[in-house]
Amino acid sequence: MKAAMLFAASAIALPATVLPVTAQTVAITNAKLAIGDGSEPVEGGTVVIRDGRVVSAGAGVAVPAGVRTLDAGGRWVTPGLVAGFTRMGIVEVDAVRETNDTAATSPFNAALDISVAVNPKAGPIAINRAEGITRAVVAPDARGSIFAGQGAIIDLGADMDAVTRPRAFQFMEWGETGAARAGGSRAAAMAVLRNALFEARAYQQNPASYNDRGKEALLTRADAAALMPVMRGETPLLVHVERASDILTILALKREFASMRPVLVGATEGWMVAREIAAAGVPVLASALADLPSNFEQLGATQSNIGRLRQAGVTVGIGTINDDDARQARLIKQYAGNLVALTRVPGAAGLSWGEAFATISSRPAEAIGMGGEIGSLRAGRRGDVVVWDGDPLEIGSAATAVFIDGVEQPLENRQTRLRQRYLDPKEGALPKAYQY
Repeated sequence: MKAAMLFAASAIALPATVLPVTAQTVAITNAKLAIGDGSEPVEGGTVVIRDGRVVSAGAGVAVPAGVRTLDAGGRWVTPGLVAGFTRMGIVEVDAVRETNDTAATSPFNAALDISVAVNPKAGPIAINRAEGITRAVVAPDARGSIFAGQGAIIDLGADMDAVTRPRAFQFMEWGETGAARAGGSRAAAMAVLRNALFEARAYQQNPASYNDRGKEALLTRADAAALMPVMRGETPLLVHVERASDILTILALKREFASMRPVLVGATEGWMVAREIAAAGVPVLASALADLPSNFEQLGATQSNIGRLRQAGVTVGIGTINDDDARQARLIKQYAGNLVALTRVPGAAGLSWGEAFATISSRPAEAIGMGGEIGSLRAGRRGDVVVWDGDPLEIGSAATAVFIDGVEQPLENRQTRLRQRYLDPKEGALPKAYQY
């Protein structure tokens, strides 16, 4: 207990002004260690980080001489959490247009690059960092087309360099929303999609042919260029799709355009076609708590969706599309914990602890093609590590230390500052409203 208290003091009491600004070489020992790859946690584990990367992690790992060592005192230590689908950092207040960069009325759609809009100082970033989230998938929202634009992978570090990978994927709406964006029907959405893919293929074969198309073109030169990496399979195509029949349509499209790498987002009725998704090798970023239909394309909603998808062999992580996705990514811990609880409900399909934790760590990373970089404590991955005061999938547990790329992060945010302000109800020299 004394070691744990000493570690907690060294890990969380440092003010932001004295935090290291470069990656450390550090070993965290005596941990209840979760690698994040689906395996169960091990007691007495050690993780070693050097130059911002994981060197080794597991039981019996030797600590190099001269390395700063932190004794976890038996606490839980895990990789940083990966928020599988968010709009974090690109909107503060939804209804205040000046703070909302999620979507645009623009001649361009697929060409929109959300990475230039990410604000590293957005309030939700610091709040979610304090909850153990170290990376997030950030997607634009579709307005004038089924295509929303190019999303980014960001880190939640307390610096101004938030974008880990710009233009990491293309995001597209399908189903009810896609139909609305295309003019009112799924048939219209399919016509738009096919035309875009054919135009992008034509652009790839002869870019100069787009020079004189003009503003009335169904696909601008910039949009065609943005879709080329999708056509070549270099970047994934994240598709928001809920209904089982719509999912099958996307799988059929993958058979026609074999090089494309679709990733299903939402997928409320995915369990109904889980075998087909698995056979196609298409990963899913699913909504974990969609258990009641909020529209006609979610009539098959069930909390057993993720468990059944996993049973079929689908790579599935948790995403939070349309679930206060700009602010509440931190809820993925609770959602993963619910998947564990479902294993105790007769007739339900849940996940083991290790598999549930993987849905918020390595599985989202694998789905977006970054499993070799983030999401686990396997050797060579980025040094994103979190120390917890309890089981991270229990609602009452909190992060006591967060490392991103080997750099220890401040856990203070606007909410913690407000808490501290009002812990002492007495007025100071100025009223509370005027105190920082």
